[in-house]
Amino acid sequence: MGGSVRVMIVEDNQAFRETLELLLPLRLGIDVVAAVAQGAEAIEACARLDPDVALVDYRMPGLDGAETTRALRAAAPRTRVVCLTASVTGEEVEAVRAAGAVDCLTKDRSLDEIVAALRSAANREAV
Repeated sequence: MGGSVRVMIVEDNQAFRETLELLLPLRLGIDVVAAVAQGAEAIEACARLDPDVALVDYRMPGLDGAETTRALRAAAPRTRVVCLTASVTGEEVEAVRAAGAVDCLTKDRSLDEIVAALRSAANREAV
């Protein structure tokens, strides 16, 4: 895939969402096209904007990460999903992967690791 990786952030924690929204575009080849607080908002934005990757929190009000992932994959099948969460159980990792996520990271990962996961996800073939 050439050009920038178009990323949508789905994160209910406003401070963390805004931090990602500011930091990710500082990395060459990352373009944040949307940042939303909940899964329901993400579905509409994803269908409209068709990002390469959605970076999705697991624990959010309303739809959780697995439910959001499933809905995003249905709304925009080309969009890859990477789950990014504070903590996640093995069952939750299995749930987001079964829903169509290509990776699941914890929020304590470095920005470089998160960016690498976004780039890797964007380069994957549709599942």
